[in-house]
Amino acid sequence: MTTALLSLEHLIRPSNLKAGKPPVLFMFHGYGSNEEDLFSFAPELQPEFCVISVRAPYPMEPFGNAWYAINFDADNGKWSDDEQAKNSRDRIISFIDEACTTYGLDEENITLLGFSQGTILSYAVALSYPNKIKNVVALSGYINEHILKEGYADKAHQHLNIYASHGQVDQVIPPEWAQRAPAILENLGINHVYEEFPVGHGVAPQNFYSFKKWLDNKF
Repeated sequence: MTTALLSLEHLIRPSNLKAGKPPVLFMFHGYGSNEEDLFSFAPELQPEFCVISVRAPYPMEPFGNAWYAINFDADNGKWSDDEQAKNSRDRIISFIDEACTTYGLDEENITLLGFSQGTILSYAVALSYPNKIKNVVALSGYINEHILKEGYADKAHQHLNIYASHGQVDQVIPPEWAQRAPAILENLGINHVYEEFPVGHGVAPQNFYSFKKWLDNKF
């Protein structure tokens, strides 16, 4: 399928369904990467899904893209631009609406799959706008409560399903940051799975097959 000119650059693998509006899985890459990265998963994912891999809006030098700026300061440590992150959160919501309308996708069956910074944004979108999202696959990321929409905790999250995983020796995002997610999700009444794998900041084959199995019957 040819990609349409929408507000965010993207790649698309069409669904194999011949009738009705297909379910859609949106992919959000990590810091410094692009839409081609996670799209390598697409041929192995359930064919019922229309898969759309999205490029983050902030270009980096000399290459790659980001959902928000991260600065590493020797004195103050790691600093993230939460305002840029909030802007990306809302741009993603707008893009989802655009894509569903343009490609004729099922607005009631939307799955987000993120890696690292893309996971942080996927959590932010799903927890801030739970009426829009059905499933989330959260790989190697964490919940940043500073970029969630004000009043998010008062919204109905019970229909959300979240699969989260993390590397036990992740050198980029400490496992303990990811380990806070289950308690937050539990408090919101969200059906969730959390797993860890003996890897660093990446997706091991067993991790891929685990979330792929979780996605069965989610379309």
